[in-house]
Amino acid sequence: MDLWPVPASREKGWYLALLAPSVKGPGYPWLDPSRLYCHRQALRDCTADLLQPFCEDPIDLVAGIDAMGFILGAAIANTLQKGFLAIRKAGHLCVETCTQPYTDYSARQKLLEMRTDAIQPGLRVLLVDQWIETGGTMRAAIQLVEQQGGVIAGVAAICIEDSEGGKWIQERYKCSQCVPQHLMPQFNRHQLESFQAFGAAPGQA
Repeated sequence: MDLWPVPASREKGWYLALLAPSVKGPGYPWLDPSRLYCHRQALRDCTADLLQPFCEDPIDLVAGIDAMGFILGAAIANTLQKGFLAIRKAGHLCVETCTQPYTDYSARQKLLEMRTDAIQPGLRVLLVDQWIETGGTMRAAIQLVEQQGGVIAGVAAICIEDSEGGKWIQERYKCSQCVPQHLMPQFNRHQLESFQAFGAAPGQA
């Protein structure tokens, strides 16, 4: 599948066809969004689509979640001309931190951590991750911000799946994602018709 062409009509989510199926089996995420980031226009349009619901909202800081949320989070922070806060998996920050346990999409127990000197009470934080599947990682990030007195200005991800955790987040916070409603059933099934362009029939990812 050719990576570089840009369609004449760039409708919201056109770049989702760049998402590639996983070739490494069930121990890995079911698709690879990083291919989208290689495309200059796709990354620009993805960022713009994620920001559109927040265009009139006050945002003081953008926080991205380790690790792929750093890419979109930094791009969004740069667009907004705001600072960027990295929320990391435990053990990587050499400063004073607060931690929050969580269960990720692979059902593994982990710790998320955040430096304690970046958020003041009332600071409005836009949380960004690449993907929200079960919602466990994002929910832990929300708890970290709120425990420091921060206010969640919104949650942004390429896709927020209709899982129990994904619905919990969408019911409580203003959210933004790139997946049009008519494509959500494919994303929830982890079977995209666009995977056929990579030589894989739907369901073979």
